[in-house]
Amino acid sequence: MASNERTFVQAIRRYGARHGVEVDVRSGGWLIAMRRGQVRRFAFGYDIGLNSAIAHRLANDKSATAEALSLARVPCLPHHLFLNPKLGRNVVDTAWREAMLGLLHDHPQGVVIKPNEGTSGRSVFKVTTEAELDHAVGEVFSMSTGLVISPYVAIEDEVRVILLDDVPRIVYSKRRGDDWRHNLDAGAKPVLLEDGAVRTACVTLAIDAARAIGIAFAAVDVVRVDGAWRVLEINSGVMMEALAKLHPELVQATYDAALDRVFDQAHS
Repeated sequence: MASNERTFVQAIRRYGARHGVEVDVRSGGWLIAMRRGQVRRFAFGYDIGLNSAIAHRLANDKSATAEALSLARVPCLPHHLFLNPKLGRNVVDTAWREAMLGLLHDHPQGVVIKPNEGTSGRSVFKVTTEAELDHAVGEVFSMSTGLVISPYVAIEDEVRVILLDDVPRIVYSKRRGDDWRHNLDAGAKPVLLEDGAVRTACVTLAIDAARAIGIAFAAVDVVRVDGAWRVLEINSGVMMEALAKLHPELVQATYDAALDRVFDQAHS
């Protein structure tokens, strides 16, 4: 087992060794073929293969997730979608920039601009001026077909709930470092939540969110703003690289439970 492999890949290798599953890692670990007898399953990226195609696509689209949650009346942060003007006038409204400026004007405390798809807080910009907006939009559109704009809010706390079939497998808060974001890649530290009112509130909201889009295995991020909990986003690919450094057994057990479901489905 290569020491530089992602935790996700290592976890699948360990599961395979204990459960008679052949594991074939391809594409630098991005594609993993798993076979037990005549049953073959795949993992791709951080997606273990439990979620339906539509649930996976909804979760990977921040704007679509926010719309679906709003329809189900699940509290969430709004994400306004803007498509890349390079897609052409038949797709993109020519007044897209004016609409962006309108959002900036409506939120003098600032807005947050980020790719509509993607994880780990990459290419995320806090914007308070027109010049900053133009720079952020240019950066995101240079590598993405769409971006979302959300009002900047003071996040008092952020919690990630990892669910498998509506059961919370791991619940932890993200303790922010020097950065204004709570992303683990930006220096935040994961701290497991003990049983209590906060954990119960976060788990309940995460389950409501997962049910709203019909997702089975997901990491749901919820944030507290002005004392109220709201959904920030849903991740179909369950990434636990940072957490595994502190709680490797818990991470392995969570992936094991998900992989049990993957192979149980093969016989149902």
